[in-house]
Amino acid sequence: MPAPPAYALVATDLDGTLLRGDDSVSERSRAALARATAAGARHLVVTGRPAPRVKPLLASLGITGLAVCGQGAQLYDAGADRLLASVTLDRETAEVALGKIEAEVGEVYAAVDQDGVDGLTLIEPGYRMPHPTLPAHRVQRRDELWHKPITKVLLRHPVLSDDALAAAARGVVGCLATVTMSGPGTVELQPRGITKATGLALAAEHLGLDRSAALAFGDMPNDIPMFRWAAWGVAMADAHPELKAVADEVTVSNEDDGVAVVLERLFG
Repeated sequence: MPAPPAYALVATDLDGTLLRGDDSVSERSRAALARATAAGARHLVVTGRPAPRVKPLLASLGITGLAVCGQGAQLYDAGADRLLASVTLDRETAEVALGKIEAEVGEVYAAVDQDGVDGLTLIEPGYRMPHPTLPAHRVQRRDELWHKPITKVLLRHPVLSDDALAAAARGVVGCLATVTMSGPGTVELQPRGITKATGLALAAEHLGLDRSAALAFGDMPNDIPMFRWAAWGVAMADAHPELKAVADEVTVSNEDDGVAVVLERLFG
């Protein structure tokens, strides 16, 4: 394996990557990130979670700079508690996309992330949150999901696997929205052309950093665009096979501090 270059930008996914199963960041990982930043690298969280669901974690990590949220739809300034950029998913597009998907695979259950630093996650009847620790507000009817601008739609199917649902959705609405899979029970529709790569590229531009100096960590197919954008992509041991296929390196699992293992090697 060729030795990777020096990195000025360290981009980490959260769920299944930097976070352990209990949503915590280990002391070892915190120390490794601190060592990297002390050496001059910038740490950027790049997550599918919307900005409101990331605030407490950023605060616990002492991050007061930028974070890429909502699968790349939001560029969040933690210190100022404001969005520097945000792309929303058109309501009509979302409704048409859901109709096409249900015509293909039958009934699905939907949720949405509202735009804004205080936006809510709304879930319709039948939808179960894949992360029970994340707050959500249940609505009675699907049309209540669209009361305010949204950044994405989350989908679940009562029978189909995540891979099957994502493939079916991509086949019928790929021209309308970006379809991603970011974790167990998490198939998502977001504005067309928006990915973690577009969000990370925008953040790097704000920081004056180049992709040639970017190191990325992830575990799911939604991290594939980020890996292709960055100079070096590191997948976790239990990452989705699609991500491993494009990774430059595979580390140990998130439970075994896979991010820290690589950063300790690179930053001493």
